[in-house]
Amino acid sequence: MIGVIANALAIVVGSIIGLLFRKGIPERVSNAVMQVMGAYVLALGIMGIFKSENSLVMLVALAIGTICGEALRIEDGVDKMGASLEKKFSSGGGFAQGFITGSLLTCIGAMSIVGSIEAGTVGDPSTLFAKSVIDLVAGVMLTATLGAGIMGASLSILVFEGGIVLLAGVIAPVLTDSMIAEMCAVGSILMMLMGLNLMGITKMKVANMVPAVLFAPFLSVLFSAIGLG
Repeated sequence: MIGVIANALAIVVGSIIGLLFRKGIPERVSNAVMQVMGAYVLALGIMGIFKSENSLVMLVALAIGTICGEALRIEDGVDKMGASLEKKFSSGGGFAQGFITGSLLTCIGAMSIVGSIEAGTVGDPSTLFAKSVIDLVAGVMLTATLGAGIMGASLSILVFEGGIVLLAGVIAPVLTDSMIAEMCAVGSILMMLMGLNLMGITKMKVANMVPAVLFAPFLSVLFSAIGLG
């Protein structure tokens, strides 16, 4: 759970800094910093791909997972939920709006889900640590714009990511090293795409690809059984 706690603390620290320097951060500076963070995430994703023991598993998992995600319109659903919540709470004061916005931006995403799964299954919090750095920077920028409500997102992080970590820990005993390796590799590809989005190079709907992480371990077993791994 150390990665989850670090992520929550990063939001708090970022919010405090944002309050101290509110309206003193030029947009060009915040944009430049987020692009650098995107490059950082891209590099981490590239390194993580090499955890795969069977590239065919990654390919098929991504294909099937993306088809399922697109069919379910996961990202559209998240966007609609966010818009609905913001509309509902926008009249309730700046704190509520900041809390909802911050919670959605920091909890709903590939890095949050993949990082929590990695932390719960193999005890590797590195992805959540990387996300913590990004959320710290984002916390500064968001708080400077939306106010102290962003700090409340730290509670959402503890509940959402902490829940996934605990759930992943329950299923961890039934996962083999190969299954976990493929999950991590597929997650790393999603991190690469998130990095490209943060850099403003692409606008891919990465949330629609998250189901690929769940298909990876099953495909690993299947391909191994039929001699393709």
